[in-house]
Amino acid sequence: MSGTGLLAGDLLAAGEDYLRCIGRADEFGAVDLVVGLLADGVPAERLLLELIAPAQRRVGELWAANRWSVAREHGATAVSERAVAAIATRVRPEPTLGRVTVACTDGEYHALPTRLLAEVLRLRGWRVDFLGANVPGPHLITHLHQSGPDAVALGCALATRLPRAHATLTACQAVGVPVLAGGPGFGADGRFARLLGADAWAPTADAAADRLAGGLPSFATPSQAPAHLADEEYTHLTRRRGELLTGAMAALAGAYPPMAAYTAHQLDATAEDLGHILDFLAAALYVDDVEVFTGFVTWTRGVLQARGVPARALAVGLRIFRDELRDFPRARHMLVRGIEAAHDRGADLET
Repeated sequence: MSGTGLLAGDLLAAGEDYLRCIGRADEFGAVDLVVGLLADGVPAERLLLELIAPAQRRVGELWAANRWSVAREHGATAVSERAVAAIATRVRPEPTLGRVTVACTDGEYHALPTRLLAEVLRLRGWRVDFLGANVPGPHLITHLHQSGPDAVALGCALATRLPRAHATLTACQAVGVPVLAGGPGFGADGRFARLLGADAWAPTADAAADRLAGGLPSFATPSQAPAHLADEEYTHLTRRRGELLTGAMAALAGAYPPMAAYTAHQLDATAEDLGHILDFLAAALYVDDVEVFTGFVTWTRGVLQARGVPARALAVGLRIFRDELRDFPRARHMLVRGIEAAHDRGADLET
């Protein structure tokens, strides 16, 4: 069967085979599958975006539903990284366009989507410097001085990384390099990329390649700190994070009796969950968007319930933070909305 005429259903069936391979951490099986499809004429870009990317989204869904363990999820991702590398070593177009630096923002460890972007750009004729996950801003700027790219493609998967992404994109622009933002952390419609002053935004790797092919991003108005940050709620919350987390763990022990029987592992997981609540609250304050927080709470509710943790436990934690942050009107409003999302109904809305 010619890959150029491969039907969507055929590639879907191949995707099921691929998911089974990565689910077993079968590196050789996954690589053989993609190499075989390449040999049959399936374009490399289709394999990256229509085989590997959907499989990785499915991996995340299976973990969230508690059907796959963290270890299995990590194994699957490692195999997908090898599959991407196998494609890259076999399809090497000569660069005919400019140079693009591709990197994950500081603190962002979800590197595979950004790696897929890097490979799509290479396939489209760009010379690409892929710097990987968690690239500290100052080191990225040093690289820009050394390499002189035409643009930076900055990936951000989680909204909690937006403050660092803001600092990074501002620094890139300050040295004369425009920034193309991408990844769900910037919002499904790119609203936070625009808010924070990115030169352009794209929702997918192929859309990013199309955007660059249409001309380099033009410089936006120099990014300024969003006006709503003048109330300093974000700053105070981030500075008090440790204190708030310690106090919440102590208060939760009294407000949620089942916690008395928690193992050390469960206590650590609870502290981690409370920390995520504070981090997403801080991100929502930074961009002044309550949906950043309520979306996280809704997702967390589903993840916890899949693991047998009732929504009540999440709501109790949110109430504790709500009561502690009584002098923070924006944060308190977001927490009230979060309590509603935790219950999936309009209960407990008293302020």
